[in-house]
Amino acid sequence: MEPKADIALIGLAVMGQNLILNMNDHGFTVAVYNRTVAKVDEFLGREAKGTKVIGAHSMTELAAMLKRPRRVMFMVKAGHAVDALIEEILPFLEKGDIIIDGGNSNFDDTNRRVKYLEEKGLLFVGSGVSGGEEGARNGPSLMPGGSKDAWPHIKDIFQAIAAKVEDGTPCCDWVGAGGAGHYVKMVHNGIEYGDMELICEAYQLMKDGLGMTPAEMQQDFINWNKTELDSYLIEITSHILGFKDTDGEPLVDKILDTAGQKGTGKWTVINSTDLAMPVTLIAEAVYSRCVSALKEERVAASKKLKGPRSRISAERATFVEAIRLALYASKIISYAQGYMLMSAASKEYGWDLNYGGVALMWRGGCIIRSRFLGKIKEAYDKNPKLTNLLLDDFFRGEIKKCQQGWRQAVSTAARKGIPTPAFSTALNFYDSYRCGRLPANLLQAQRDYFGAHTYERIDQPRGKFFHTNWTGRGGVTSSSTYTA
Repeated sequence: MEPKADIALIGLAVMGQNLILNMNDHGFTVAVYNRTVAKVDEFLGREAKGTKVIGAHSMTELAAMLKRPRRVMFMVKAGHAVDALIEEILPFLEKGDIIIDGGNSNFDDTNRRVKYLEEKGLLFVGSGVSGGEEGARNGPSLMPGGSKDAWPHIKDIFQAIAAKVEDGTPCCDWVGAGGAGHYVKMVHNGIEYGDMELICEAYQLMKDGLGMTPAEMQQDFINWNKTELDSYLIEITSHILGFKDTDGEPLVDKILDTAGQKGTGKWTVINSTDLAMPVTLIAEAVYSRCVSALKEERVAASKKLKGPRSRISAERATFVEAIRLALYASKIISYAQGYMLMSAASKEYGWDLNYGGVALMWRGGCIIRSRFLGKIKEAYDKNPKLTNLLLDDFFRGEIKKCQQGWRQAVSTAARKGIPTPAFSTALNFYDSYRCGRLPANLLQAQRDYFGAHTYERIDQPRGKFFHTNWTGRGGVTSSSTYTA
């Protein structure tokens, strides 16, 4: 058989199918395979009918269809399924061939797979793919990392199918070694969790606090999408709020208030604790989903645990604007925290991430795409060594403009008993970050008192540690100093 396929894709679920059709649209010949082989013929006879897509019914047949170096992309469930598929296809590949994992894999798994396959002479790429079904079909955001020698062989395909910003630049570039691509996708998903939670808190303030109907809220979200909040998530929220069920009533009011999650937000929070980076807003977004899952407990508690009446008496238009400002300011905090985490990871794992480039990759195609990301790219292009997004002149000015409304929204929510964990933690982080002296001096004294953990002094050089015999009954021996 004469090899004629430019790339193979294994996994014919919705994302895999749409990526295949996207590649076909851009002139690439794609060979497809699926563990349930019948799905190959179904796909060729329906969605891929009339295209150049070719089907394989075995790994032997698939490998024979591919030009060298063979490029094989997986779109399968993260975890064991990826490892099992690697082992299944390995006997049919040779030195220099490339395996690409486009699923939501944990970056540590990608680190391991890169090392394992490079030792066998093969190349491995772990690529974040964001944009859902629509993005996969029409242009996703792609975040590839792993074996750098693979990039020249997949660059044309990836950048052709990726979303493009206004000047035609693709939302795809090489991220870094090892699991860097999947790490950036993980942080993207964590920020996505935060954005969604912030929008939900704005919705609850409008619904429970101001008594607004979905139709009234829809109009505000449409208006918000013409401001700094212009984004995919604000846009689809306006669509959701206007969607009617078959009986003509708003469908959103009939959806059970328990949220699911697939794990990437949780991974972001776990990794942030490993790197000692306070991504407090993403953490609150993850925990808010956990609280939502306690539906039966919450319903029972709502009948016994009392609080203030939730209705807000402020003039509606004025308070809606306060909510908008709180949402915008909190969003800035969320991205600042996400970039803090990526900066720490870049140093820890030796990736040398391009932060402006990451913002560009997220500028189109992905779930968190927004006008806002262009400003982040500008900030890092202007100052690649920027230590925190909040210190950029533009974002510092935006926070200043938002503060009064942000504080009004958070304080009113607290007085009225309306939960706004993400709005609140964003404001608390901002106030902590701008505080030149926090009460951790007392905390260090407590640690030294009960555990002889030592402390530093403001009148002595950093890195010099002291222990005090606080009770007069202790000794002079202190614990060793370490950071967990």
